[in-house]
Amino acid sequence: MILSDRDIKKAMDEGRITIDPLFPDSIQPASVDLHLGADFLIFRTDEHTAIDPKEPLDDMMDEVTISDHKQFVIHPGQFALGMIYEITGVADDMVGRLEGKSSIGRMGLIIHATAGYLDPGNKLKMTLELHNVSNLPIKLYYKMPIAQM
Repeated sequence: MILSDRDIKKAMDEGRITIDPLFPDSIQPASVDLHLGADFLIFRTDEHTAIDPKEPLDDMMDEVTISDHKQFVIHPGQFALGMIYEITGVADDMVGRLEGKSSIGRMGLIIHATAGYLDPGNKLKMTLELHNVSNLPIKLYYKMPIAQM
């Protein structure tokens, strides 16, 4: 079941949905806007010729951190892991569904490949699986609206 804004606010008041911090005007008619965090992981393509699912990915990736004064540029075809700025949580009998904002999709940025669910009872910063499918680089800014739950 998808909740209306009224039901989202009620569930938040009851502690069944957590969004921390909650930005002003984030609650939409049937979702809550979520924002881009500061930390990214990108593959070191100059050192590796393939991804081996039997090996840890951490050894193949570099960390990148942005701030209010430094954007992250994701290039055409590039893949990066990012984080949602907010801590999100749902009750044991609920599931959160992460979706990209339509304005982000129109730029050619996909925000998740497979991990679009916040499991029941979880409370965490959700991971973004960012992929630029456009022909141009896309600039991403710290705390910009990027997703909806």
